[in-house]
Amino acid sequence: MGWLPDGFETPSRLDLETGHHLRPIRGSDVDIDHPAVMGSRASLWARYGEAWGWPPETMTFEQDREDLVHHEGEIAAQETFNYAVLDAGETELLGCVYIDPPDAGCPPGTDALVSWWVVDAARGGDLDRALAEMIPRWLAGSWRFRAVHYAP
Repeated sequence: MGWLPDGFETPSRLDLETGHHLRPIRGSDVDIDHPAVMGSRASLWARYGEAWGWPPETMTFEQDREDLVHHEGEIAAQETFNYAVLDAGETELLGCVYIDPPDAGCPPGTDALVSWWVVDAARGGDLDRALAEMIPRWLAGSWRFRAVHYAP
């Protein structure tokens, strides 16, 4: 028994009113993930660097691919989840949503630890606002989480 109920079916997609959508990330997304991550590296490091050591300053294309393949395996095993934020044609990755089991830093009774980011160019814009509005509703509805801790 993992942190999700037996028989839980992981949502395969979330459509946003902006025309973007979320779907589980894949190793094959490296062509659009690497430029998104490295193009917003400073702000991502400010947010995730201390906790995750990510993204390293010199992350190579192959290191990113290995990281994405690792995430893909975690998703398949329902251990943790990384959803890519994509444009309609999946030609541009604009961010990621992370859904993890609660850790020691979460308040008691927490169902999940959740975080997301968008590329610097989308920060504060329509996509950023759509994610802030939709993710809590998606987690309550599709995931059936009652208590979510948003961090870092």
